[in-house]
Amino acid sequence: MKRILVDLNVVLDVALRRPAHFEASKAFCLAIEARRAIGFLSAHAFPTFYYVARKDAGPIRALQLVANLAKVFRVASIDGSVITRSLTLGLADYEDALTAAAAEAAHCELIVTRDPRGFAASPVKAVSPELALASLADEVHEPFEPYDAAPVRRRRRRSRAGERSAAASAR
Repeated sequence: MKRILVDLNVVLDVALRRPAHFEASKAFCLAIEARRAIGFLSAHAFPTFYYVARKDAGPIRALQLVANLAKVFRVASIDGSVITRSLTLGLADYEDALTAAAAEAAHCELIVTRDPRGFAASPVKAVSPELALASLADEVHEPFEPYDAAPVRRRRRRSRAGERSAAASAR
């Protein structure tokens, strides 16, 4: 199954319903949601998405949208080696360089973006949502397995009696 990093502009096209790009970006994101490929977002895309969406949708809805993204997309991590690599790529836009380096580190085969020319020097090939969707036509669909970006830790509730006995045994 293909590993594809999705540029932030594609998910923003869907979330903000940008008329010129909405249909193609939505179709591609639905293919990722249907697990026709493994979709990634660069780690820096999540706070940037929140910042942009908050202005349009408000903070509560923006957090809900981020949570939805985290259910559909895996995270392409950014660490010191990714930052160092991004500085060597020679891309005109640093955010694109960081995206390309994160895609490379996550072993992605493609970057899907509305601006493939911005990724000309990228080590990972960049294509439009339309071309990426066409490349998935022959992909075998794997069963849906939701990706849990951050497992929820459940607190164990203690009864008052349990707290007293735990405190007594600690003495």
